[in-house]
Amino acid sequence: MNFYYAIFAQLIEMISALLLAPLFAGWVNQCRAWLQNRSAPPLLQTYYTLHKLFHKDVLLAHNASPLFRAAPYAVFACMVLASGIVPTFSTTLVLADAADAIAFVGLFALARVFIALAAMDVGTAFGSLGSRREMLIGFLAEPALLMIFFTASLISHSTSLSSIVGTLARTDFIIYPSLAFAGTAFVMVSLAENARVPIDNPTTHLELTMIHEAMILEYSGRHLALIEWASALKLFAYSCLGVALFVPVGISTTENPVPLLIATGYMLGKLVVGGFGLALIETLSAKMRIFRAPEFLGTAFLLAVLAMLVHLLLEAGK
Repeated sequence: MNFYYAIFAQLIEMISALLLAPLFAGWVNQCRAWLQNRSAPPLLQTYYTLHKLFHKDVLLAHNASPLFRAAPYAVFACMVLASGIVPTFSTTLVLADAADAIAFVGLFALARVFIALAAMDVGTAFGSLGSRREMLIGFLAEPALLMIFFTASLISHSTSLSSIVGTLARTDFIIYPSLAFAGTAFVMVSLAENARVPIDNPTTHLELTMIHEAMILEYSGRHLALIEWASALKLFAYSCLGVALFVPVGISTTENPVPLLIATGYMLGKLVVGGFGLALIETLSAKMRIFRAPEFLGTAFLLAVLAMLVHLLLEAGK
C-alpha cells in the first residue's frame, strides 16, 4: 500500500464526511418536505443551525457532572472515527486495517453509552425516559447489524469493511439473494439507529414518541451543536456504508487519484438517490408505538439470519 496515497484518501474521506454530513441531512429534510407537500427548508439549513448553536452560550444544570460536559465531544469523536473507517470513496485507507465490522458496531455502542449516561446524569424525567428507550433500541439493533456484517463477511472471508467492499466492488455482477435479505435488514436497522420514522421522529418533542430528542433536551450551545453534527455524521456513515455494501459500483480499489475522483462522483449520485429513498420511506410510513419496536427490529434480525442461511445453502459453493 502506498502510504502517502492512503493518507490522502483518508483525509479526503474524513473531510468529506465532516462537510457533507450536514448537507446530506438537509437534503433528506428537503425531500421529505417536498413529498409531504410542505414548504421545504433551505438545503443549507443544517449549516445555519450549527453556526447559530456554536455562537450561543452553554447553559448547564447545577448538578451536571464532568460526564455531561464530556459526552458531546466523545459522541462526536466516535462518529468522526466511524465515518473515517467506512470505505466511502476508496478501500485503500490508512485506517483500513482497523476498519473491522465489529469495531464499527462498537463505536456506535460506545457513543450510545455516553449519550445515555449523560442524559441520566442531570436526573430529569425526559432524560431517563429517552435513555431507557435508546438502550432498548440499541440492544435490539446491534445483533441484527452484526448478522448483516457476518453475511457480507462470508462472501469476502473477512470482517474488514475495506476487504468486504473491495471484494464486492471487484466481483463481476452477480445477484446474491443473501444480500437482498441483508439489505432489507440493513435499511430497517438504519432507520432505528438514526431515530427515523417509523421507530422515532427527529422533528417531534412529544413525550410519548421521542427517543433521541429526549436525551438532548438539557444541552445547549456548542454541546448541542456537536450532538446534532454527530447525528448527521451517523446518518451519513450509515448511508455511505449501505451504498458501499449493496451498491459498490464505482468505489476505487486502486492507488490512483483518477478512480478516486470518479468514485467521488459516483458516491455523491448514490447519496442523492439514497436520501430521496429515505425521505420516501419516512413519508410512506407511520410512527409506530414504542412497544412495536421489538417486533420491527426482531424482523430485521430474522432477515439477517435468513441471509446467512441463504448464503450457506445456496451460495457457499460459488
